[in-house]
Formats: sequence, structure tokens, C-alpha cells
Amino acid sequence: MCQFIETICIEGGRVQNLPSHQARLNATRQHFWGDLPEVDLASFIQPQGKADRMRCRVTYARQILRVEYFPYHVRPVRRLRLVEADGLDYRYKYADRTALDSLVAQRGEADDILIVQNGLLTDTSYTNIALWNGKEWVTPARPLLEGTKRKLLLAQGVLVPKDIPASEISAYSRICLFNALLHWGEVVLPCEQIVR
Repeated sequence: MCQFIETICIEGGRVQNLPSHQARLNATRQHFWGDLPEVDLASFIQPQGKADRMRCRVTYARQILRVEYFPYHVRPVRRLRLVEADGLDYRYKYADRTALDSLVAQRGEADDILIVQNGLLTDTSYTNIALWNGKEWVTPARPLLEGTKRKLLLAQGVLVPKDIPASEISAYSRICLFNALLHWGEVVLPCEQIVR
């Protein structure tokens, strides 16, 4: 059975950006299983105390299978390695990350990978990205996964979508990694730390 996940941030006992997670979960269910009644994620999530930041992992298929909670700690990233993955399809947030894990195994001395598809930058193994060109933060127009935080930042005008050829990284000075749990601006590194 095909399974999917939503990874949701709970901060100070408050669930973050729930409408976007719920929309993606229900769109995925509809794509794979047809016209099903929508799931109300709020009825499944029980914030656990007032911890600084918790990761809530919802695993689902036709219905919610399990909800788990873990403390969240920002993982340091100092260097990224470019990895080609032209055939990878991750439009839906699959629970099975075997394909992504096989790419991560190619990172060498780097902390994570920066995925390239058909010559264009997409994402790291667990975050969306944006690059600073001196005037604006540009995010890949065609990421592997359209993350919920990316959607929010686009709506707020923080990001500009654009194709970013891997061959043009030198036109940018910084790269920011972000996702539902990793806040905007929390992990930013110089583009010189992207290696081939």
C-alpha cells in the first residue's frame, strides 16, 4: 500500500500552517484514491505540551494511519553536494524515501545534497531552497516537492519563482534552506559551499 506523510511544526503548543498541510493531504488522497471525504487534520493532532518546537509526523493512505511526535532540533548544514536525479519524481510526499536516501548516500563529505534535474536546481533531500541574487530570493520554479512553507513564502512575496540552472550558481551569493519545521533564515550558507 502506498503511504504518504505530512510533517507539521508544533511550536509553543500551537500547530503551524495547518491549512496548507490539510490541503496537500486531501489533494494527495484525492489523486490516488478518488473522491473521498476530506480529512480534518486538526481532529487528529494533539499538541504535546509547550515544547519549543515539535515535529508531528502524520502517516496516511486512504485514511490517517498514525500520528507521531518528536522533539525537533535544527540540523547544521555547512556544505552541499550537487547530485543529478533526472528521473526522480517526488511530487507527492511519500513515506518511502528510498530514492532520496540513495541520493544522500552520494554526499561524500558534504552535510546534504542539492538535487539537480535536467540541469536545474530543485531541493535538498529534506528542504526547499532559495538563492540570493543581490536583489531578491529566488526559489526553483519546479521543485521536487512544493513545500507548505514555500507556498506560504511565495504568497507573502518573500520568494520569486524562477528556473535556476546549476551552471549559474555563481550568479548567487547565498542559499537558504527551509521547510515546515526549519524557519526561513535559520540555515543560510554561502553558495561557495555548494560543491560538485
